[in-house]
Amino acid sequence: MAAFSTNEGDSFSSSTHSGDYDIFLSFRGEDTHHGFTGYLYQALCDKGFNTFIDNKDLQRGEEISAELIKAIKSSMISIIIFPQNYAFFTWCLEELTEILESLTTHEIKFENNIEKVLRWRAALYEAASLSGWHYEDGFPEYQFIQGIIRVVSSTKSNRKNLFVAKYPIGVDSHAEVVENLLYINSNDVCVVGIHGLGGIGKTTIAKAVYNRVVDQFEGSSFLMNVRENSRTDCSIIELQEQLLFEILGSKEFKVHCTSRGINVIKERLSCKKILLILDDVDKLGQIENFLGECDWLANGSRVIITTRDKQVLTTLEIDPLIYEVVQLDRHEALQLFSKYAFNKNEPGPDYLQLTNQFIFYANGLPLALQIIGSDLR
Repeated sequence: MAAFSTNEGDSFSSSTHSGDYDIFLSFRGEDTHHGFTGYLYQALCDKGFNTFIDNKDLQRGEEISAELIKAIKSSMISIIIFPQNYAFFTWCLEELTEILESLTTHEIKFENNIEKVLRWRAALYEAASLSGWHYEDGFPEYQFIQGIIRVVSSTKSNRKNLFVAKYPIGVDSHAEVVENLLYINSNDVCVVGIHGLGGIGKTTIAKAVYNRVVDQFEGSSFLMNVRENSRTDCSIIELQEQLLFEILGSKEFKVHCTSRGINVIKERLSCKKILLILDDVDKLGQIENFLGECDWLANGSRVIITTRDKQVLTTLEIDPLIYEVVQLDRHEALQLFSKYAFNKNEPGPDYLQLTNQFIFYANGLPLALQIIGSDLR
């Protein structure tokens, strides 16, 4: 018999074995590695989850490595597989109480390190309280694994924060205003446009807002550089498939033409409360490639569109709320430029006049300040 439970960790991302992970698989290698655990691991990877599995079997009494501890701490979700002899005994998961009592033998063996035994006991008590499922012999394994995949795909812990900016000066104040425009507690559908000059920080603000509210939705997608990535039908299809994958957590949805892609998005997402960001749009058709006529969005859904062309927003089927991004004030511009140029909040006296000239030239545009400041290093 086996069971699994999920538990949230505290960080995420990366695709290398030594980096952070979406999921940590905890199991007893000799029992399930080449069977159930192996199938589950492959299914998780196929769905795009960066999953840690330890291929080195520990012998009894061995300490777990620093690499394993790091993987555990850096994983957002832990799936614990309990075979009959998970605690080196032939008890079933329902008899976890018996396993707890069996810790007496460990207390004798490790009487000089009682702190470690107490940690084990506490961990088992916590494991017993986690939500989970029990695998019954004879039940199709693939169906059981698909159930796990559905839970992992739907958990909000699967949402990853976006990198906002190296120096997010002034971003929070903008993000707070946009977040208020979203009226997150309302059950209505809401579209917010972020309008402004190129390089003024629209994308940065959208990322910050995304990170602030993403956990309140059943699914989310951030499509970057829509204008640049919509030049061909193939690139539009790639974006449509990206949207479906990010929200549904599955790569099984293949789109063969843009019009069909619009219908698939509508069919699959119309019952989900979603957050969608369309970044750098300059034509109405680029929005319609993903939303159609915007008439299918589920209650509570939110769409954020960043654009340099305000007219794109005013021609939508849904009247959007529009946030106008203004240039940085002089203090913010000075601070941002100084961070990139001198790695300080302000320049030294010898560079103050030159800095003021550059700030005047950049006219409060964060991207211009970043480029000029970085070139001075």
